[in-house]
Amino acid sequence: MNIDKVSQETIQQPAQETARRPEVTGFRKLINMIGADNLSLIFALLVLILLITVVSGWFGMTGGDKLFSWQNLMNSLAQAIVIVGLLAIGETIVIIAGGLDISVGSVASVGSVVAASVLVGVGTVGGLGIFPPGNVYIAVLAGILAGMIAGLINGLIVTVLRVNPIIATLGTLAAFAGIAFLLAPEGKPIGVLTQPEFTWLARGRLGTGLPVPELGGAAWTGIPVLTVILVIVAIIFHILMAYTDFGRAIYAIGGNETAARLAGINLTRVRIHMYMLSGGVAGLAGVLLTARTTSGNPINGVGLELQAITAVFLGGAATTGGKGTIVGTFLAVILVGVLNNGMNLLGFNTFIQRVALGLLLIGAVAVSQWRQAREERARARAMAAQG
Repeated sequence: MNIDKVSQETIQQPAQETARRPEVTGFRKLINMIGADNLSLIFALLVLILLITVVSGWFGMTGGDKLFSWQNLMNSLAQAIVIVGLLAIGETIVIIAGGLDISVGSVASVGSVVAASVLVGVGTVGGLGIFPPGNVYIAVLAGILAGMIAGLINGLIVTVLRVNPIIATLGTLAAFAGIAFLLAPEGKPIGVLTQPEFTWLARGRLGTGLPVPELGGAAWTGIPVLTVILVIVAIIFHILMAYTDFGRAIYAIGGNETAARLAGINLTRVRIHMYMLSGGVAGLAGVLLTARTTSGNPINGVGLELQAITAVFLGGAATTGGKGTIVGTFLAVILVGVLNNGMNLLGFNTFIQRVALGLLLIGAVAVSQWRQAREERARARAMAAQG
């Protein structure tokens, strides 16, 4: 046998296989950059917009033409998605790690009451006299800190007491809701209408003087401060999850807990920090709810957890953990916001919207499960082929 000839054929074989591979086109590069899951969300959003603005008119429905107006986009849609968006961002890191936090709505209620209590100087926290009343910065930090303490409690229950995350946060959902009432004076809302610097967080606008033309017959209203806060938080959490050791640890725990532990990751510490981050963002959402509704109401966050969890699973997160992105969640929040806003414009009542949201959650989880099953079958076929 000619060894030189065999060696030459061995060297040429990889080059021939490489030549036979199809080149990655510009379109494929664009899909890879955006992500298949994110691309499907964008497509679904475009279809939803078409249904609201065009198809609804075929059935005699009115109001869909108001979707694209500055009055609706900036005053209704942009503000409506902020609270759910913040809760969903915090929820994303918990679900990626294979957990779940059902208590985020109640945590937002606690943050709402604490912020108003500190700002006005009444209620359980404000009545202590520790914090100077009327200070917006201290009130905001107090609301965030209250959320982080609630998150710490969730983290300790899950890690130290080893209670299932669903059961643990289901219990704290009720507990924190009760605490919100206990912190408020006689369980009543705490008004902050006389604090214009605080309510500016919800009513303020940026870029009002920009030369932006009218849209849908409405003049440019500026970008709500609420929306700017949401975008900033989303960017911070995207960087945290995509480019830091903490983010990689979250994905590792969700993907394979045993492998993560063997790799030296402190599971308890990461999970506690994870729940504290989720609680802190929920506390911030509560603060903004107070500014938006001009009162620290113990029921401010009731029911918001369903929308937040729906957005996370709709954004591509896996029920078993290890998969999901902040970008996907952000796009899903916009999708849910457009759905709710469009149904309002078309005159659907609240009960129908709840049915649609519930079906959306079931559909999102079903699609997630189908994707996981497909990936497992593909891995099984690959292993069988190698064997």
